[in-house]
Amino acid sequence: MAAPALQQPSYLLANLKADWTTKPLLQRCQDLVKVIDDYSAKELHHIFPWLVESIFGSFDGVLVGWNLRFVQPRTNEYNIALDFLHPSGPMLKLVYKLQAEEHKYEVPISYLPGPVKASIQQGVLPDSPFFHNKLQFPMSGIPQMTFNPFEYYMFNFASSLLAPKNYPAGNATSRDSAYFILVDSYLKYFLPTEGNVPSSPFSDLRSSMSPPPPRSPAVPLLGYGAHITSLLKRHISHQPSVNADPAAQEIWRSETLLQVFVELWLHHYSLEMYQKLQSPQVKLALLQYRLNMSSMLCQSPGPPASGTLHSYQEPFSPTEEHVLVVRLLVKHLHAFSNSLKPEQISSSPSPHSHASPLEEFKRVVVQRFVQQKLYVFLQHCFGHWPLDASFRSVLETWLSYIQPWRYTGEKNNPPVDGQVKSVPEQWASFVQENLLIYTKLFQGFLNRAVRTDLVNAKNAQMVFRVAKVFAQPNLADMIQKGEQFFLEPEHVLHHRQNRVFLTPAHGGSFLSSRQPVATDAVFKVKSHVYSLEGQDCQYKQMFGTELRYALNAGQLSQLMANLASTQDDMGFKKLPDCILGDNGPVLTDLGRMQIINGLRRFEIEYQGDPELQPIRSFENAFLVRLFYQLSSFLNERFGVHMEALCSRPDFLGRVGRHYLTSSSTVAERKRRSPAPRRNPERQHRPRVSLRVLASYRTLLMALLIYLLGALLSLGLLSSTGLLLVAGLVYELLVNVMFADKPKFH
Repeated sequence: MAAPALQQPSYLLANLKADWTTKPLLQRCQDLVKVIDDYSAKELHHIFPWLVESIFGSFDGVLVGWNLRFVQPRTNEYNIALDFLHPSGPMLKLVYKLQAEEHKYEVPISYLPGPVKASIQQGVLPDSPFFHNKLQFPMSGIPQMTFNPFEYYMFNFASSLLAPKNYPAGNATSRDSAYFILVDSYLKYFLPTEGNVPSSPFSDLRSSMSPPPPRSPAVPLLGYGAHITSLLKRHISHQPSVNADPAAQEIWRSETLLQVFVELWLHHYSLEMYQKLQSPQVKLALLQYRLNMSSMLCQSPGPPASGTLHSYQEPFSPTEEHVLVVRLLVKHLHAFSNSLKPEQISSSPSPHSHASPLEEFKRVVVQRFVQQKLYVFLQHCFGHWPLDASFRSVLETWLSYIQPWRYTGEKNNPPVDGQVKSVPEQWASFVQENLLIYTKLFQGFLNRAVRTDLVNAKNAQMVFRVAKVFAQPNLADMIQKGEQFFLEPEHVLHHRQNRVFLTPAHGGSFLSSRQPVATDAVFKVKSHVYSLEGQDCQYKQMFGTELRYALNAGQLSQLMANLASTQDDMGFKKLPDCILGDNGPVLTDLGRMQIINGLRRFEIEYQGDPELQPIRSFENAFLVRLFYQLSSFLNERFGVHMEALCSRPDFLGRVGRHYLTSSSTVAERKRRSPAPRRNPERQHRPRVSLRVLASYRTLLMALLIYLLGALLSLGLLSSTGLLLVAGLVYELLVNVMFADKPKFH
């Protein structure tokens, strides 16, 4: 009787797979709701990985799933997908049902961010607590991460943003997609600005849903944070009963959600930068590993990866959609952190504080979760993003982070008498503890601005946006004060070797037991700079003479020189600055700057056969082709006679040259390009050109003349004859003044 029970999950999975390709989305979701309600967690455990992949797609982008990034409000699937995947919807109900039974799911490390994957392959545990206690070495030899149902669901959801696109977005915007709305919903639900995180429907089945157990000592990794407990464990250990504080039981979901989003969306950069951001403990462990502990990896069943930490370089280019989601995350985290009550903000943290876990989470969420990786992410975007208007998404993400006062929940009153509202003094510590994000990224933006086409209104608008933000009263003073703190002599930080820099790498969780915090601002600023740029960083002051002279005087003098030389004595535009090479003109750096800013340009004209130039908008295409065939027939049939006529030195020769060679002569006279002529002595044979008759202007003039003839009671033939005679007489009178010598052989 046990055999059918063992086969039931496979039978259920087979039925769901068969219905997945035949039934519409609404009916599939309705069937899944019944399955989730009727079946046990043991039976649902077998269909969960398939269901998650069917919704979010595969990690490599081959399977697109529901394609949530392209589901727009005008489609029928939009509301169905949002209702099913809502934080309190059926899909999360399934997650909580499996979470209560502590089921586990595996993800190969090949789908982790590049720096994390390379670090694990070399036997060094990543600094993020999200990856702690989860690494396993199965018999297959491929290291895997083991996640609980909630972690597995959120990992797949966040990874779907990074999967390659398989369908064009068309005119749809990323902010309206179902994926963008779900990100916003998850952030508001698990990181609430008001109240606590709602309890899961299955929280009453178990006394606690604790994080995974500690990592086994047999795992051959050189991690340094496995012995440190998370905030949840620390908080529960001080509580007489876990049920006394429901928030302590549920805060792990908020921490897990944010760790997944940050690690997957912001943890993509070169390993050189990754190594620089690692803590001294990790660097020491890595050195020991390379010197005398390489034999530890032999304990793992699988062979080590072929790549090395030095050779790794991740080819990662974030999309505009990716950056927009990151900006949504930044804005919500500011609102989440700023939702602390004033008395909670002003109160100094202590180990005996009775604040709830959610309140402590709000206090440190931005600095310890986001600051380091967002700085590297933005720095990567500033250096690799194309020089076009799409950079606006990156720019607004940066400006959103450096202006947390915009997300306090208070209504912004309009300025009085046109005065700009100053930055409140309470934000001075935030500015100083994020000094590099203000100063170094500002310098990176200036480097982009001098290479951008500022004639484009969208590019100029970005420069205006940055100038407007940094022109806020008090902000420049706060930044300058932070630079002064950083430049304080080293003796100010006496006994610095006995202190610990407050980097996220120093705890098993970002919310682990508090380290001794230095109260002086000098230590905080130096800690921030050294943690992001290393102890040997060369800091360039934002308000120093070096920066002011290099993006101020030099650029201004060059711009004034360009403006002064824009026009010559006759008032005509000169050509861009260039040198003449073997294949024509080669632009200099000054010439490129002149073209980008619209100061000078090349006179581009058609230099080929006038009869073969593209059909213009003022010409009739049918007549152009018809007259070209007629002209070609006449030139081929009577070409010898036309050459003989144009070779005569008398009056008839001059008339022939005037009518049969004028187009070629004009074409030669209009050549103004500085490019060398391939064949300056090229001779043009006399020919007939009837293309002028295909012009709408010529046709209109002929029509007006025929209408005038009709008013004068002239017939069609009479008007045509009169027109030809008048034109011939006019041309003969003009031609008498020319005495061109023969140029044809």
